[in-house]
Amino acid sequence: MPKGLQSPLSGRVDSGFGGGRRTHRNKILVGAILAGVVPFVLSTFAASVTVGTGALEFGQGSQRAVACDPTVYAAIGEEWHSSPTPTDASAGFFRVRGITISNLDLISCKGKKLRVRLIDTVGAELAVGPTTDAHVIQIVLPNVDAPVSTSDSGALALTYLTGEGAAVSSAMASAVSLNVSGTSIYDGSDLSTTNADVTFYLDPTATVVNINGQTIGRTTVETVNNPTR
Repeated sequence: MPKGLQSPLSGRVDSGFGGGRRTHRNKILVGAILAGVVPFVLSTFAASVTVGTGALEFGQGSQRAVACDPTVYAAIGEEWHSSPTPTDASAGFFRVRGITISNLDLISCKGKKLRVRLIDTVGAELAVGPTTDAHVIQIVLPNVDAPVSTSDSGALALTYLTGEGAAVSSAMASAVSLNVSGTSIYDGSDLSTTNADVTFYLDPTATVVNINGQTIGRTTVETVNNPTR
């Protein structure tokens, strides 16, 4: 799991800093704003709207709110990605290693689809997968009363979606981890089924998906009803 969280007010390390040794860092987002990048904070809102035949629950703001859980938090974990050039052997950038949703109540949100996406500093969705149309990473939260920790991407139905919510047919570079034990990435509190961490790793191999953390303006977290038949 990503370690070494910094304050949400911490500035970014200049992209010229680093070297051959890979380092990790995390930035906390209290809501959909990455505070180290955008010099303003949007107000919190949560709404439920109808999309097709299902209800979309969307949360964004200085404190994240999704319809199934009034308060969740997010942390973006970054690590140094070496990208030397002929004139600068130390060149590179801090790539986005993973996005963690903390304080998620798995009982209130059981069975729902959980989605994350990254928005750049000019308001465009970033590709989070190996194809340019993969703008969303989604899992289906366990539909049980006593969820357990798991990194089984198949059981969690890990997939990519377009920005409009259509399935993307591409190889899966991402991984996911759902934790109900140990300590929270956000604040070090004890994890449980009503205070869980879900981490989306964009590309554990760091060979296919490498997003420069400096390009991120904000993130969004969504939960979507997942009706059973």
